[in-house]
Amino acid sequence: MYDDLGFDLGSVTPPRRVVSLVPSLTEALALTVPGILIGATDWCTHPAGLTVKRLRGTKNPDLDGIRELRPDLVVANQEENRRADVDRLRAAGIPVWVTRIDSVPGALDSMGRLFSEVCSVGVPGWLDRAQTVWKAPAQFPPLRVAVPVWKDPWIWVGAHTYPDDVLRRSGAHNVVTASRYPHLDPGEVLRHHPDLVLLPDEPYPFTRDNCPELSSATRTVCLPGRALFWYGPAMVDARKALTDCF
Repeated sequence: MYDDLGFDLGSVTPPRRVVSLVPSLTEALALTVPGILIGATDWCTHPAGLTVKRLRGTKNPDLDGIRELRPDLVVANQEENRRADVDRLRAAGIPVWVTRIDSVPGALDSMGRLFSEVCSVGVPGWLDRAQTVWKAPAQFPPLRVAVPVWKDPWIWVGAHTYPDDVLRRSGAHNVVTASRYPHLDPGEVLRHHPDLVLLPDEPYPFTRDNCPELSSATRTVCLPGRALFWYGPAMVDARKALTDCF
């Protein structure tokens, strides 16, 4: 059995003890296979009230804590987690399933494989609903947008990323095309004359007050970061959350 990066995990039986190092995957697993999760990162905020062992962050997971839990499987993501941590867990004999999510179709396919092939529970209802939502064509003419991810230093959503594809399929054109997540000063982005700058509340908690260099120069709208960055169950309502901003 191969993960999204082509790593052969061999013959994997349906896991009963899973550690998730990705907030989106944590929510998807907790809602789809209740009771399977035994560990997650501090950033795994959904579903609310999840009671599992907390294992620090996506970039600095508590590897000793994970080993002590003796999971059947760890789920990770190529972009959110470090290759070195995945290698160390595998070296300790712990199977790690790594996802690669660069687009909406890629997210839907990856989630489908995780639940059908790995967990052996079939396609969950929320995934069917998400597929229906994202199959429909965009209802809006292209709107030029930009999306910051972080400040000090400033980082932006760039091309060939999951949020970039979410924007495009929702009827928006991302004016930042330099690279995946380029470091650009606000002035460099504003020179592309976006019609709108979307201010997500995560991973950086953007508000109009904490980025006056943007809100004073162009139209800005705040939105939940889950709509842009979270795949899994969040995909069901993400498109409406975005188009409501347009």
